[in-house]
Amino acid sequence: MTLFAIATITPAVLIILAAVFGGLWPFFAFGYMTVIVFTLDRLAAHNTENPDPEVEFPGARPLLALLGLGHFVALGISVWAVGGQAGIGITSQVLLGLASALAFGQIAHPVAHELIHKPNRFLRLMGRWIYTSLLVGHHASAHLRVHHVYVGSNSDPNSARLGEGFYRFALRAGIGSFRAGLRAESVLLQRGGKPWLTHPYLQYVGGGIAFILGAYVLAGVGGILCYVAMCSYAQMQILMSDYVQHYGLRRKVRPDGKLEPVGPQHSWNAPHWFSSAVTLNAPRHSDHHVTPSRDYPVLQLHPDNMPMLPYSLPVMAALCLVPPLWRRTMDHRARKWAAFEI
Repeated sequence: MTLFAIATITPAVLIILAAVFGGLWPFFAFGYMTVIVFTLDRLAAHNTENPDPEVEFPGARPLLALLGLGHFVALGISVWAVGGQAGIGITSQVLLGLASALAFGQIAHPVAHELIHKPNRFLRLMGRWIYTSLLVGHHASAHLRVHHVYVGSNSDPNSARLGEGFYRFALRAGIGSFRAGLRAESVLLQRGGKPWLTHPYLQYVGGGIAFILGAYVLAGVGGILCYVAMCSYAQMQILMSDYVQHYGLRRKVRPDGKLEPVGPQHSWNAPHWFSSAVTLNAPRHSDHHVTPSRDYPVLQLHPDNMPMLPYSLPVMAALCLVPPLWRRTMDHRARKWAAFEI
């Protein structure tokens, strides 16, 4: 738990220092989310050790709550500073904006993802509000109601098909996940006989408008522009994560027309120790889909029956921005796993 805490809390501290003091702190904040993570992944051996899945980590959920609260502090102060209210200079503003958006996409997103899977109502609500603060609140519904049910099939907008470039995927998934989540939540609401005022999409849309107004209060029109830009970059990273972690891996359709059960062969994984700590073990993605209730510190990794990415998750996310290079790297690997049988 110590590594998870250090790896995830440090960026929030650097962002706050960068916003308040400027100077070299924006360089440190940006450098941590890029150079430091990449370098530490390269310096240490791959981590394929598995903790006992029955062991409990009492600090796991308090850390999520702390990181969730820290996200809102970092979000507010970064909008204030990047929006021009801190007087830290244009270079510092740009670096701080990039560092913040990277932290929102690579840390706040995994935090929110973990929270929406928790049985505690307060934690689930916090996860939804984190996504709402990034103007992608619908991801909370689309992830639970659609992605986990239909992953690896054409019914899931966030499962990238073999040969599908990232930009085409992003356009399809960005719109498709909003619609699919809305449809799924509306059906649940109707079945439960609940009033439409309890529809979670009202929180997502209304909350998003409230956060935009908050950005205006913090830094005027410039605050809104910077806030939307940082959210857009964070949203892009969420889409990149989905794209990389499921590219080309499809579930077979059984003779009765139903999809085969989700297995370890339906998600891409990575064994790189520091980027895994920063993203709360998000690269151990197969085990999350097989056992979605399992806490992040005890997610399992078995390279023999789980598809493995050739590079770390952040590096693969950058690689997918160049579709020809991505396809040359990944298509033959995806075809290999298409014939895999558990």
